[in-house]
Order: sequence, then C-alpha cells, then structure tokens
Amino acid sequence: MTSNSELKISLAAWSLHREFFDKTIDQLGMLDACAEFGITGFELVNTFFPSPQYAYLRHMKKRAGDAGIELLLIMCDGEGDLAHVDKAKREVAARSHRKWIDIAGVLECQSIRVNIRGEEDDPDAMRERAAEGLRMVLDYASGTGISVLLENHGGLSSDPVWLTSLVDLVDDPQLGTLPDFGNFPDETDRYQAVETLMPQAKAVSAKCYDFDTDNNETKIDFPRMMEIVKAAGYSGYVGIEYEGQDMPERDGIRACKTLLERLI
Repeated sequence: MTSNSELKISLAAWSLHREFFDKTIDQLGMLDACAEFGITGFELVNTFFPSPQYAYLRHMKKRAGDAGIELLLIMCDGEGDLAHVDKAKREVAARSHRKWIDIAGVLECQSIRVNIRGEEDDPDAMRERAAEGLRMVLDYASGTGISVLLENHGGLSSDPVWLTSLVDLVDDPQLGTLPDFGNFPDETDRYQAVETLMPQAKAVSAKCYDFDTDNNETKIDFPRMMEIVKAAGYSGYVGIEYEGQDMPERDGIRACKTLLERLI
C-alpha cells in the first residue's frame, strides 16, 4: 500500500462514549486522552457539551491548543428533522443548528455534521425537503468557512447514491459528505458505498469494532477502505471511531491507531 503524507489521524469523541455515560470522563478530559494517544485532531459531539457558554468554549479551545490538538468538527444530533414534511419544523431544525455553527466558529472547527431525518416513503420528495432544510443551514454558514457534512447515518442517508444526489442537488461548495466505514445496511457493499461517497468527502470516519491477534479489524477490510480513500485523492484527517463492545474503549482506539498508521 502506498503512503499518503497528506492523511492524518483524528479521534472521534464517540469512541469514548461508554466512559462518558459512565461519568468517568467529560469532553475536556477526552482532549487529555487524545494527547496521550498521540493524536492531533479531535471530533466533538454536541450532546457531550455540558454548557456551551463562551467561557467554556474559550477554555476548551485553549486546552486543545496547549495540547497541540486541532478541533475539527462537531457531530450534531437531536436538533430536529431537516427533511420533516412540515416546513415549519424544517425551519425550526435549521435554526437549531445555527448555534453549532457559531460554536464551531469559536472553536475554529472546520465543519459540523448534521443528520437528515424525515418521512422516507418517497425518497425523491424527501430529497427535495432535505435540500431546502440544508440550504437554510448553509445560508447561515455562508462566509464562515465552516462546512456542513452529511454522514451515512441511518435511513436514506445510508444509501450512498441518494446521499450524493442530495449533495448534487444542493450544489453548495460548503456541503460535503462524511463517509463512515460502518453505518450501512447488511445488504450494502460498504466498499462500493464508500467509493461512491468519497468524491464529495470533506472528512472520513474510520468506524471499527474489533481486532484480531494481528491487529486487523475483523469486520471491515481496512487496507481496502484506505486504498479507496487514497484513490479518491482525499487529504486530511481520518477519524478513529471505535464502537466495539469486546475490549476497553482505549484499547480499541490504540488498536485502530496502530492499524491506520500502518496503512497511511
């Protein structure tokens, strides 16, 4: 496998979600863990913020800077359905995302990740509604330099052809995809799906679950995935997102980091 010096490794906060929900770590503590792992990029989760007040955000930014960590993006969940059948609710959802664009600006993040939720019976109609909702978010983000990312994250968003067609429909340079190595239905060819999503990618999530004695991921062919990422000409961070249950989260993170270092 060829090396790509333009690729770097980041850590998704969700990799430590069990520790977070067990109340043994908070998102500030995750920055310390990130530094201990020797990882220089960190991906935040909006629901992990205790109180995103300005003083807290400045403290987080300084703590990350002191540790040599770049705050990359904010995964935004629970902020409403951008493709809701009710236009008023789409507008509410779009407004609810504005604060995360503001917060991303304070933290000097590159992007936020939003979800596309709504009535999925008619994929074409949902695409139109989603495009309208996204344009409202993008209008607010215009001029900030902050991108809005769409991840394969369940429902129609896990259909790569549908998701890329949505990005094409919106046709905004600040909109892109965030391909996740997981998050596809069992019947989907995940490698073909990621290949479809990569041309519009502005971030990549290296979802991982378990590792064998040779430190290979047991459910996903990581060498094949990383060749797809490289073949697309992608440069930037590849985010570790450990979601396994059979080993401590920190061990899973270390295993994925070791694997990615071998492949990058």
